[in-house]
Amino acid sequence: VQLVESGGGLVQAGGSLTLSCAASGFTFDDWAIGWFRQAPGKPREVLLCISSDYQKTTFTDSVKGRFTISSDKGRRTVYLQMNDLKPEDTGVYQCAIDWPYGTCADWRLMKYWGEGTQVTVPG
Repeated sequence: VQLVESGGGLVQAGGSLTLSCAASGFTFDDWAIGWFRQAPGKPREVLLCISSDYQKTTFTDSVKGRFTISSDKGRRTVYLQMNDLKPEDTGVYQCAIDWPYGTCADWRLMKYWGEGTQVTVPG
């Protein structure tokens, strides 16, 4: 199982970015994929999660209304659309998967992780 994130970069406050999490090495079914963020000097936090039956969960209040998670099964990719970015959104963004029998009910079940992509929003 392999996850590869892309799409990070430097963006001004108020701007937008779309991150991608490309999955390979397994049957792309019965999974749950979450997006996580680790800001400098802070612990990693779970942001949003989506399952293969399109159930979505938002875990962090600070991203509600600004971040959206979606998936494209044909491309085996999960996306994180981030709008109205703020300096406090700066960090390394990782995706992780619970598979098989994946669920967003407990993000601590995520078994496989990508390396992450850096997002920087200058203050």
